[in-house]
Amino acid sequence: MRQYSLRTTILTTLLGASLLGGCSSGTPVMEMTNDQVPVPALGNVEYHTYVLANELFANVRPARQTRYAVTGFVPVDSLTYDETFQHPLQLLGHQLEEGILTEATKRGFTAQEFKLTNDIIVGEKSDRVLSRDIDQLSAMERVDFFITGTLVYQQEGAMVNARIINARTRDVVAAATRFFPAELFWLDEQVTTRNGRLYRTENKG
Repeated sequence: MRQYSLRTTILTTLLGASLLGGCSSGTPVMEMTNDQVPVPALGNVEYHTYVLANELFANVRPARQTRYAVTGFVPVDSLTYDETFQHPLQLLGHQLEEGILTEATKRGFTAQEFKLTNDIIVGEKSDRVLSRDIDQLSAMERVDFFITGTLVYQQEGAMVNARIINARTRDVVAAATRFFPAELFWLDEQVTTRNGRLYRTENKG
């Protein structure tokens, strides 16, 4: 009985040391691959986009001859961007277009940049090759799939619904949904001004 008790004590001590060693290893609490770990909203739009992309591309494999075009994510009720709409996530649709384009490229998908101009546009304050002027855009190559999505704005944020659509058949071949918190771009404040407009939010602190 005494020998069994001693052996149990040694195993318990070793297990406790192992757990303490794991906790003190310096591993960050927030893991990009673990969707269950709480992540502060402010400044982590990339993280939420990454998780959304993981679900969207989970069952889709890149092919060398297949081309994708990523378009803007728009409000589900109007399907168009409204610059007068006052919401902390007003620019989320534009950011998602850029973020999903990045995530698709990282995963080996060939994405078309349809806002590319024929030449470099040299302005007084900047040089650029992207434009929304149709007359300045270069001709697009064949696009096989569109990546797009809709936004459902809520008081605490926005529900993002992303999808991959076959350009020829219009079949939705993949879809994903994720909630994006309202504080991704701005701190949660009671009253603040952004882009010349007054915003009122509820301070939870």
